[in-house]
Amino acid sequence: MRNEGDLLWRMTAAEQAAAVRRGDITAVELIDSHVDRIAEVNPQVNAVTQLLAERAREAAERTDRRRAAGEPMGPLAGVPFTVKESTAIEGVPTTFGTERFRDLVAPADAPPVARLRAAGAIPIGHSNMPTLILAGMHTRSELFGDTANPWDAARTPGGTSGGDAVAVATGMAALGLGNDSGGSVRVPAQFCGVAGLKPSTGRFPADHRIVGPDDPGPASQTLVTDGPLARSVGDLRLAYEVLAGTDPRDPRAVPAPAYGEPLPGPVKVAVVADPGGHGVHPSVRDAVATAADALADAGYDVREVPDVPRLDEALEAYGRLTVTEFAPSWPAVRQLLGDGGDRYIAMAMDRTPPATAEELMKLMGTWMNIRRSWAEFLDEYPLLLGPSFTEPPVEPGLESRDRAGRERVGSGMRLCTVTSFVGLPGLAVPTGVVDGLPTGVQIVGRAFREDMCLAAAQSIEDRLGVLTPIDPLPLPR
Repeated sequence: MRNEGDLLWRMTAAEQAAAVRRGDITAVELIDSHVDRIAEVNPQVNAVTQLLAERAREAAERTDRRRAAGEPMGPLAGVPFTVKESTAIEGVPTTFGTERFRDLVAPADAPPVARLRAAGAIPIGHSNMPTLILAGMHTRSELFGDTANPWDAARTPGGTSGGDAVAVATGMAALGLGNDSGGSVRVPAQFCGVAGLKPSTGRFPADHRIVGPDDPGPASQTLVTDGPLARSVGDLRLAYEVLAGTDPRDPRAVPAPAYGEPLPGPVKVAVVADPGGHGVHPSVRDAVATAADALADAGYDVREVPDVPRLDEALEAYGRLTVTEFAPSWPAVRQLLGDGGDRYIAMAMDRTPPATAEELMKLMGTWMNIRRSWAEFLDEYPLLLGPSFTEPPVEPGLESRDRAGRERVGSGMRLCTVTSFVGLPGLAVPTGVVDGLPTGVQIVGRAFREDMCLAAAQSIEDRLGVLTPIDPLPLPR
């Protein structure tokens, strides 16, 4: 039994769920602990945008009644989680951080929210993100303002799933549900000192429609994947097991087994600290080396390799495809982004012209060809170790300030972008703290081998430890 002074929000998601299942604590107590924590720290970091305290407490009461009646409890019984403002929670506005969608109430849970609920988890609030996911990497929305990095408010928490990363890092929720099309889970995970998983394309069912019944184009369908954030790899594994599977609302979701066959012999890990040779900060290079040493100590066959396949070509194709898909709707979307919120995308539109029909067909072939190159690379090296971002956390809004800032941020997250482009799983895991800021790496694996990424990340965490939860540093005066 716990002592009354225990802070339940400090427990891992696994510990929280186990305590609820045993009856050591009630789900109501667990939710109340997190609501109190949100009241304490959210005014400093502004990560939770729509607090669902009453809804969460009612869900917790139902959980406690089911347990009292002897009904089976799910693997995440009572565990609170945040949900990015772009992902639907039934009966709650899905605002996308824009004034225009303030009252866009969701008629149903998005598939990943529904799966987490079915496992017993409880949504405790929406979390902040850049306006429409398009205003930049820094988590700043027209509707809710800026989210602060709890390690240093002068640095961005990253994005676009920055609200979830901050909520998890500060103990306001045990899990966060974000999404990632080029680093939006992994970059804030690195910047906030938590773990985050971008799964293979098709691993988790999702619904990324914004308004109405129409789906987005092929790039948006393929590049955007929902993914969890957690303070520990073990909790990330729990969320992964719950989220993986199929759903009739998403025909893209693949019924692949959550765990594949073990590979013979020591697993080979390719190490690339500076993808593409465009430069890497010494602290990030050291983080990669530290993680490589941890994997070698765990028995992995760790090998430095010259580079990843076709990085610059992939980045160019990614940019051209997304701009081509986005161009027809840009005049209307631009009006939704608020004052200055259009700068990040406008710079991309100015730099990269949309492809013609003939060029687009060629680009689709290039996309497939680059995916083949990566499959061949990972056939030799089943895992890749590298950075999620090649610098420490940068200042808020750098990517929208000017073209140089945008190119610097785009270069920093280049390994995230290319691995999203080829549809592979990538898992961000912390490695330590340097100059008061968290450091971390990502592990990339073969398609649908998230289990191998999780195992490697666990080996790193076992040797280097967990960095959060933390109390946010006070805002500068």
